Amino acid sequence: MAAGGVARAFLRDLGIDAWSFTAEVGGVAMDRAACTRTREEAEESPLRCPDPAAEARMIARIDEARGRGDTVGGVFEVVVHGLPIGLGSHVHWDRRLDGALAAAVASIQSVKGVEFGLGFEQTRRFGSEVHDVIEGREPDGTWVHRSNNAGGLTGGITNGEPLIVRGAVKPISTPARPLPSAALISGEPAEKPHYEGSDISVVPAAGVIGEAMVLLTVADFVLEKFGGDTLDETADNLRRYRERIARPPGDAGADDGAGSEVGSGGDD
Repeated sequence: MAAGGVARAFLRDLGIDAWSFTAEVGGVAMDRAACTRTREEAEESPLRCPDPAAEARMIARIDEARGRGDTVGGVFEVVVHGLPIGLGSHVHWDRRLDGALAAAVASIQSVKGVEFGLGFEQTRRFGSEVHDVIEGREPDGTWVHRSNNAGGLTGGITNGEPLIVRGAVKPISTPARPLPSAALISGEPAEKPHYEGSDISVVPAAGVIGEAMVLLTVADFVLEKFGGDTLDETADNLRRYRERIARPPGDAGADDGAGSEVGSGGDD
């Protein structure tokens, strides 16, 4: 968390910021159309959820699990704004940003799944309903997408849309009503498994950790691409890069080669 705080401070000075929230607990999911809380309000809420009605149902599910001596899992979401196009690689498997983020989030205890954008939901839809249509470019060179189903990543690199990463958190394995176990030495069934106490759900806390892991990963990729011995140098490199890729190919002063990796990205 401390390292993630340093990464956040570094990225904020470059115009990049991230936040996380609880999207689902115990099968109760938030409704994006009902997310009325601001980021600050969500941070102050019991479960860090932007949908107050869904959070009330999540709390009820946690109370139900507590009454049963059980635990519940859920899903947290991390969103990153301000990323430039072109972080990562569509050429090298070990330099894909999606691969690095998946590894970072999956390394968190209790996380059993990672998805970007629509994630697994994409497998249930036709391609015409999934792929993000590009409408054109804004005057500042920003590419306009009709949707962000890909979660800000195309072919392993950022495409200019917000980066959306989710982590699936399993129910923790120490319920108040212990499950059967076995003795470590003899291997015989344990008559009375030991219980030390635990939370009912760790999803809100896992989201904070997930946010830190995403920030650390993004900071690494920013430094890899833009380098610099000081923050000012890195910021200047990023500024000039943004100006360069905003110019259409062939414009006077444009460096067509610098944008080749961005233009070539694709999943096919």
